[in-house]
Amino acid sequence: MPTKKTTAKKTSTKSAKAKKTTRQETFKVSGETLLKKVKELIAQGNVRHITIKSKDEKTIMEFPLTIGVVGVVLLPVFAAIGALAALIGECTIAVEVEE
Repeated sequence: MPTKKTTAKKTSTKSAKAKKTTRQETFKVSGETLLKKVKELIAQGNVRHITIKSKDEKTIMEFPLTIGVVGVVLLPVFAAIGALAALIGECTIAVEVEE
């Protein structure tokens, strides 16, 4: 089961309409659950950036997500994550979530 660590990182944008805050969450997952967890995070809809790091905290892959990015656009990303999952044992997923 993935472990979860949440770190508050509030970022404000100066706008008359609304102030947006973001927080960073990290999940430790094994290789076989990596793709499933990334798909689950993207399905939430409020994820803005995903970084996949190795055990020793080296960044392996990172990609931004924008509103409306779904389906066919993400297929190459899913293929790359699937190949990565086959090669690594354990990793950390750092996610920037907009509230």
